[in-house]
Order: sequence, then structure tokens, then C-alpha cells
Amino acid sequence: MEEIVLTPEGYKKLQEELDYYIQVKRPEAAERVKQARELGDLSENAEYDAAKNDQGIIEGHIRELDETLKRAKVIDGDAIDTKSVSVGCFVKIHDIEYDEIEEYKIVGSAEANYAEHKISNESILGASLLGHKVGDVVEVRAPAGVSEYKILGIRK
Repeated sequence: MEEIVLTPEGYKKLQEELDYYIQVKRPEAAERVKQARELGDLSENAEYDAAKNDQGIIEGHIRELDETLKRAKVIDGDAIDTKSVSVGCFVKIHDIEYDEIEEYKIVGSAEANYAEHKISNESILGASLLGHKVGDVVEVRAPAGVSEYKILGIRK
């Protein structure tokens, strides 16, 4: 089983989501199944089929979250070294081609969210930045071509 790298915040968020699904969503789904069952003949009961389908989706999500948390390797926030890019740190980069400056947090794949500027350590950009230091120019080879980024800063 492969480890899943998570920041402490990412682990907490997934644990809260799992708790919510177990304590709220699971009982709601069970109640919907119960109510649909009371409507009569199950062979022609579309509400029952929909409720059972939803219940299955919820149970699948619970299993997925539980498995992710069991395989999690939580990065110690205090141990993050800002001398080079690593999981858990923020990295400010300059896209040389487009002359744009962006800042991203390097996270594990389970908590990556591009809209929140959280990129996975397994993504093309994230993996390319790992281990580099402030001032380094990093070549990122993507299907669309090669891009260059200069690392301007690294912080916790």
C-alpha cells in the first residue's frame, strides 16, 4: 500500500469530512431508504432504488476517506525545511515565459486543489519544484511543452 502524503490541515479536513459522512450523511441515507421502503412494492419503487443508490455512493465515499486516512503520512509542519521546496511549504515562483508570479502550497495528491493554489507533489509542476532552492530556475516538461520557473521564495 502506497503512503498518501498529507499536511496536518489536510488530514484534519479529511477526518472532519469522514466524521460528517458517518454521523450525518449515513443516517440521512438510511432514513431515506426506510421511508422509500414504506411506500410499498420495492420492484416498482423508483424512490427506493434512488435511495439505495445514494446510500451506496455515501458508503463508498466513507470507505475511500477511511482508506486515505489509514494510508496517510502526515508531514510534521515544524520539521518543514524552507531551504528547499518540500511538501507542506509555500513556494513563490516566477513564470518566465508569461512574466507572472504565483504562490502555491505543495501538498499531497489527496488535498490538491488548484483553485486554492494547492498543488500536488505528484503533479508535473509540483514534482519539478521539489528539492530546488530560492534562485533556482526549474524546467518543467509538460505535454504542452517546456516552461521555466524561477523560485523567488519558500516559506512554511
